[in-house]
Amino acid sequence: MQLESANSVLGIIPARYASTRFPGKPLVDIYGKTMIQRVYEQSIQTSSLSKVVVATDDERIAEEVTNFGGSYIMTAKTHQSGTDRCAEVASQMPDYNVIINIQGDEPYINPTQIALLTSCFTDADVQLATLIKAIHTKEELFNVNIPKVVINAHQEAIYFSRQTIPYVRSTEQEHWLNTHQFYKHIGIYGYRKDILLAITQLQPSTLELAENLEQLRWLENGYKVKTKITELETIAIDTPEDLKKISK
Repeated sequence: MQLESANSVLGIIPARYASTRFPGKPLVDIYGKTMIQRVYEQSIQTSSLSKVVVATDDERIAEEVTNFGGSYIMTAKTHQSGTDRCAEVASQMPDYNVIINIQGDEPYINPTQIALLTSCFTDADVQLATLIKAIHTKEELFNVNIPKVVINAHQEAIYFSRQTIPYVRSTEQEHWLNTHQFYKHIGIYGYRKDILLAITQLQPSTLELAENLEQLRWLENGYKVKTKITELETIAIDTPEDLKKISK
């Protein structure tokens, strides 16, 4: 492997075969290419990443990555999250100090979103980063399957929740969008490598367990999460039914 500079950015695509809701999801065919190939090809289009690798625990996925000319690293099968899988890979690649965790179930992720997230790390004080998007519809605002985020004046996340936050007092819910700018979370993460290795040693926190949102573990332990606002939408494929979104 060619050595990269100490400030290089590594893009990691976690991909596991044994998904509860959609087994074999990375290998599903989407208009002639597997999902993992589409994510990989979108990811390498941005010059903000020095290298992109797939992190997988399954030989079938590794074989597919090899077939389309990509790079992969085998990881343990015991990881509970993509963050944990990224940490294992990052610990083996000392020449990268910024890690971008690219969701393996977003086959049409826009490369400019990856570049936007990576730009957060031009600030040496940024520990962790993610993207958010303005909410414009009541359907999104009150959908508990869409995590919401509140940010401070420095555009750092204060809290993430599946509930609608903040609560707008003395205003009917149908008018909330007219009185406050709400944001939803876009699930792509960036980490300083030392921070990534540290947060994966933390025990699940009470807030994380309550909301089932791992980023709350980081906030509860005092880490700061920088956010950048994107105008682009993402489509994640969590179930076979979600494939219908692609056709639309």
